[in-house]
Amino acid sequence: MVEGYPLLSVLTFLPLLGVVALLLMSSAQAVRYTALLFTLLEFVLSIPLLTDFDKATHRFQFVEAYQWIPSLNIHYKMGVDGISVLFILLTTLLSVLSVTVSWRAIVQKVKEFYAMILLMETAMIGIFCAMDLFLFYIFWEAMLIPMFLLIGIWGSSNRVYAAVKFVLFTLAGSVLMLIGVIALYFQGGKTFDIQQLSLMRYPIEFQYWLFFAFFAAFAVKVPMFPVHTWLPDAHTEAPTAGSVILAGVLLKIGAYGFLRFSLPMCPDATRELMLPMQVLSVVAIIYGAFVTLMQTDFKRLIAYSSVSHMGFVTLGIFSLNQQGLEGGLLQMINHGIVTGAIFLCIGMIYERTHTRQIEDYGGLGRAAPVYVFFYTLFSLAAIGFPGTNSFIGEFLVLSGAFKSNYAVAIPAIFGILLGTGYMVWLYYRVVLRDINPAIKGHLQEIGGREILTLIPLLLLVFYIGLQPAVPLSFVQVSIKHLLLQMDGVALMGLR
Repeated sequence: MVEGYPLLSVLTFLPLLGVVALLLMSSAQAVRYTALLFTLLEFVLSIPLLTDFDKATHRFQFVEAYQWIPSLNIHYKMGVDGISVLFILLTTLLSVLSVTVSWRAIVQKVKEFYAMILLMETAMIGIFCAMDLFLFYIFWEAMLIPMFLLIGIWGSSNRVYAAVKFVLFTLAGSVLMLIGVIALYFQGGKTFDIQQLSLMRYPIEFQYWLFFAFFAAFAVKVPMFPVHTWLPDAHTEAPTAGSVILAGVLLKIGAYGFLRFSLPMCPDATRELMLPMQVLSVVAIIYGAFVTLMQTDFKRLIAYSSVSHMGFVTLGIFSLNQQGLEGGLLQMINHGIVTGAIFLCIGMIYERTHTRQIEDYGGLGRAAPVYVFFYTLFSLAAIGFPGTNSFIGEFLVLSGAFKSNYAVAIPAIFGILLGTGYMVWLYYRVVLRDINPAIKGHLQEIGGREILTLIPLLLLVFYIGLQPAVPLSFVQVSIKHLLLQMDGVALMGLR
């Protein structure tokens, strides 16, 4: 890329241009193709973030900085490092797939639906690029409206309840986060610059207070136990694209917040609270797995499994060592790929049968073998089968957990066994049982568009599973520097 080219701004705001283009159109088919064009262009433009990324440094790259509100020392400042760069690629890819999977599923208010997808893409990319805390908070709040509308307008029968619950939980956490942002602004020398704020050492009492203020917002987004109850409702009622975005990106933003803010800005409080956070993570792993076993709704089962899987992410993060943090970050990417793919599979079969009840299914192996081929491989990835992407992520998380605390690592292994159990039990009921005569005529094989939607995620499952050193090479230096920051070693002069 040409030096000085505002790549991150283009990636962030190009979808808004797509929204304007959609508003000028009247044909639903033209809207679909235009949305696909803009999301594909976004994905292509995001590729140089990987090809031109310098993996040997922890410094932020592709930086753009302009004065915005001088009186408050607020800047428009964008940049990416090893912690954030992979999430932008994941966001742009899943945005494309959200468009393609909705091609026939969305027939009402088509223009408005795809406008919400593009608005979500802007907000999500902005979050991962923002280097100014004020700017970060704007993007954080901007996610709320389009996701609320996606669930509330295009969701299932109980969509309004799920949308309102999502908003209430998110707003409650965001209010406390806003108080923390304001307090940090004054405590940090009246600056919103994330780099500067991360390099300062705050009094331990302030660190505790700030940790809990940020925890309120980040824990809801992950979601951690016990503030997870909005997620199953949101996933169950959301359209397929909404579930893919929720599972693939939105849940990761909470864990990303821990990495970007809680650990570097509250290092002493984080270490003191490490054990309670690990315990909450293990509770989420075990509880989420047990509740998943009891579900009768296809989407709700996968939604509760996300509570369990994200428990591994936070367990890795709060192991506070290199293996755990690398595993937690990699597992965030893996969960976005695998769970996003399974929600795509559920959406495809739901379009044909119009039921999510697991008992209504059976015989998919005979009725739709190509569909089952993809679903089988994604199910293997979900249980962490060796050779798939989730295996190496869970291995690193458990390695970091054992290094940190045996007492929390051992129960986490039990969570993996439960995870294998509920995925195998689900697979048997959906694929291997006798076919249900009531839906036999609706079980049609997936078509070319749907196969093309699933192939990119399947390739990533095996590429990361067989070549984990490639994605890890982007994060290792930044994770090492984060740990040095927590130890007070990374001084201003070393940045």
